[in-house]
Amino acid sequence: MMRSHDWSGSPLGHPDTWPPCLRSTVSLMLGSRFPMFVAFGPELGLLYNDAYVEILGDKHPRSLGDRFRDVWAEIWPDISPLVDKALSGEPTWSENMPLLMNRHGRDEPTWFTFSYSPLRDEEGRIAGMFCACTETTGRIQAEAALRANEARLGFLDRLGKETAKVTDADEILATTTRMVAEHLGLSSCAYADMDPDEDGFTIRGDWAAEGSPSIVGHYSLADFGKRAVQDLGAGRPLVIHDNLAELAPEEAATFQAIGIAATICMPLVKDGRLTALMAIHDRVARAWTDYELALITEVTERSWAHIERVRAAANLEALNATLEQRVEERTSQLVEAEAALRQSQKLEAVGQLTGGVAHDFNNLLTIIRSSVDFLRRPDLAEDRRNRYLNAVSETVDRAAKLTGQLLAFARRQTLKPETLDVGARLAGVADLLDTVTGARIRVETDLPDQPCFVRVDVSQFETALVNMAVNARDAMDGEGALTLSLRCCVPLPPIRGHVGAAGPFAAVSLRDTGSGIPPDLLARVFEPFFTTKDVGKGTGLGLSQVFGFAKQSGGDVDVHSAPGQGTIFTLYLPEVEAETVPGVVAAEAGPLEPGGSGQRVLVVEDNIEVGRFATQILQDLGYATTLAGNAEEALDRLGPDGDDFDVVFSDVVMPGMGGIELARLLKRRLPDLPVVLASGYSHVLARESSTGFELLQKPYSADQVSRMLRKVLGRRLVTDAEGGG
Repeated sequence: MMRSHDWSGSPLGHPDTWPPCLRSTVSLMLGSRFPMFVAFGPELGLLYNDAYVEILGDKHPRSLGDRFRDVWAEIWPDISPLVDKALSGEPTWSENMPLLMNRHGRDEPTWFTFSYSPLRDEEGRIAGMFCACTETTGRIQAEAALRANEARLGFLDRLGKETAKVTDADEILATTTRMVAEHLGLSSCAYADMDPDEDGFTIRGDWAAEGSPSIVGHYSLADFGKRAVQDLGAGRPLVIHDNLAELAPEEAATFQAIGIAATICMPLVKDGRLTALMAIHDRVARAWTDYELALITEVTERSWAHIERVRAAANLEALNATLEQRVEERTSQLVEAEAALRQSQKLEAVGQLTGGVAHDFNNLLTIIRSSVDFLRRPDLAEDRRNRYLNAVSETVDRAAKLTGQLLAFARRQTLKPETLDVGARLAGVADLLDTVTGARIRVETDLPDQPCFVRVDVSQFETALVNMAVNARDAMDGEGALTLSLRCCVPLPPIRGHVGAAGPFAAVSLRDTGSGIPPDLLARVFEPFFTTKDVGKGTGLGLSQVFGFAKQSGGDVDVHSAPGQGTIFTLYLPEVEAETVPGVVAAEAGPLEPGGSGQRVLVVEDNIEVGRFATQILQDLGYATTLAGNAEEALDRLGPDGDDFDVVFSDVVMPGMGGIELARLLKRRLPDLPVVLASGYSHVLARESSTGFELLQKPYSADQVSRMLRKVLGRRLVTDAEGGG
């Protein structure tokens, strides 16, 4: 660049005319990577090397060969004494000298360490000066920033410790204003609350240095001009510098009236309204430093965050005061919601059962009615009479079994896990599933010979099986094959992103020959209320019940399907050890024996027809009977000692006092009087089977009644004999 430069306007002239001392100095300078320059001749023409270019900034390349004082006109007053010393023969050394330079279109503070050395010609005369320099701006600013940060952190630590002792929002702000003013040497620091209508604000809680005017009072926001309204209203800080020079005259007058020279208002929100933290310099006009602006901004943010925290703690304390009550209420609501959802899932399954149950009952009633018609014929052969009697008896057993399954299925009660042989249960449920699926679907079973025990709620287990069977039936459009199978001692595979388990698990599978499930719907089949059925034909709760039951029982449910290839639902349940489960023991088979010999039986039954039928059976069996229509009438007939009766035979579900309550009352009053209860409700059988009372399940046969009465009366005879009666 030097070779191609136009030197015609330079006080140095063309390089061919440069003296040897300048040439040798320039050669030395250009060969160095340290920033250097030489100012030569009467007008101090400037020459520099590549390393000095960065210092010049946008002054390069026009500074090449130019007069030194013109290049650095903005700092000439600061460096000219040093230049004069060097030109007088005295070398200088300056370390970290601050200089306000303009080398990028703006004034910027800089720091330099440099030396000015006299440059002599061949005759020993001083012809210029040589400078080796380094800019230390970055280091100086970093050290200053570090010191400022240490001061900031130290102040914030002290401020935090002081305000941590305070639990009132106004006290937090008052403490903050005082400490900010002391730390920054402010004449005043205060906080102001915006009026609810935002037309003005009130300065209060100020801290003022001795001799400084108080600025507490109410002011109209309009007096501060549009700038204040816009800035504070938009949540931006309002900063005023240079003794109000930035404001319009009418705005400056308002600030002067309250003694403000240089102010910063930091907006924050308190009680839902705009509020400002105001920091005020003394009356000596000066601008806010970056440190002061940053510190006040951070203090404002921290103060407000602390006031959130304080209020949140107060709110939390108030919340905790009622937490236990609200948790109890919420828990109760969740339990009720869960029970309602579980019952709705049962009812949907019961609805699916209705058609099949009605069909089966009509078939059973057809057998009974036809058999009764034939039995009325006087000329009916004995073998045919026995055949029809057996048909009626067997049909009643089938109807009782179907009714029992339906009642157990639909009962409303809390979950009641029990240990059961899942294979045996599946074999029994197959008939129920056959009813659900209809005549055109074959229900087949594939069950192992060895027992396999799980612990589950039986009703929920059967509900899950029915729901999966209903889903299969709809997928097969009412025609096909449904295979119910069981595998024992298998691991639980990974399902839907969950890890598996070693087990052992019982795997209950239902395989259908239906249309299959599209891949895009397969992942959603267990979602509550998701259904592909038409409106009114399904709520979408069936498979979600299966999923919930499996999870609640410690297992899971998986599904595999493909369009046109059917679907397999597999229910995994943890296996458990077998245990003896008490239940209602069936009466032994054998010929009907009367057994009665005039013993007195009080029959308690609110249904007149059933009551008459029961008394007729008992009379035919050789018992003397008395019928009471309810528990209250029975108590009247028994009297205070019950001596007129040998046994009480009572229904369970009756208006007023029920059979259970009657039996318990008699156990207290007449502990030696046997009580036999009868009920057709499965939830009563499940709940009361271990109360100590003998229980017959409706519909009962004459044989079952005879055996039960002989059992309890025989027990009484033994007791009387042992007691000497």
